[in-house]
Amino acid sequence: MEGSSVKITSAQAFLVLIISFNLCISSALAIDYGAEKASAEFIKTSCSKTTWPSLCFTSLSSHTSAIQTSPRLLAQTSLSVALSHVVSTSAAMLRLSKAHGMKPAEVGPMNDCLEELTDTIDELKRSMGEMSQLNESPKYRLLISDIQTWVSAALTDENTCMDGFAGKTGSTKNVVRGRILNIVHLTSNALALINNYNSLHG
Repeated sequence: MEGSSVKITSAQAFLVLIISFNLCISSALAIDYGAEKASAEFIKTSCSKTTWPSLCFTSLSSHTSAIQTSPRLLAQTSLSVALSHVVSTSAAMLRLSKAHGMKPAEVGPMNDCLEELTDTIDELKRSMGEMSQLNESPKYRLLISDIQTWVSAALTDENTCMDGFAGKTGSTKNVVRGRILNIVHLTSNALALINNYNSLHG
């Protein structure tokens, strides 16, 4: 009898342990889900203030863990996403420039476009570097001004690239326009989120 009682107590203790463990896991998952949902809502609300809110949300919604509910991290991540797309677009444009079949009239604009994208990459990289120093920096005003200037310059360079193909016809123009428009919109959204963060910073 005594031995049987010990076994039952051990079984009960083990069962309690399993239940407690499962409750802990469920609680952790609930907290993670809650934080992810809060971040997604924060991103959606913030993106509503940009010119292309749908693109803004879809481009940033997979980064909830990095963004959380921080306006600074949101702006920083949007810059990173824009930079990543500019780099891939520049590589695609370079491949296109070396492809056969490009019209002679398109060669000049394509080379100019590649130069503009190189400048854009440099400007966004510099902005990213400054963005990482913003938090509690005594030089906040100087840094945010530099960032806004560089991102604005990047946006101008991207538009200049696209303007070079104005009046041209053919598939190359359509490919360039589609790719450049995407990074123009991403960069514009990033600038809007940077400006929003700055307004909240006071």
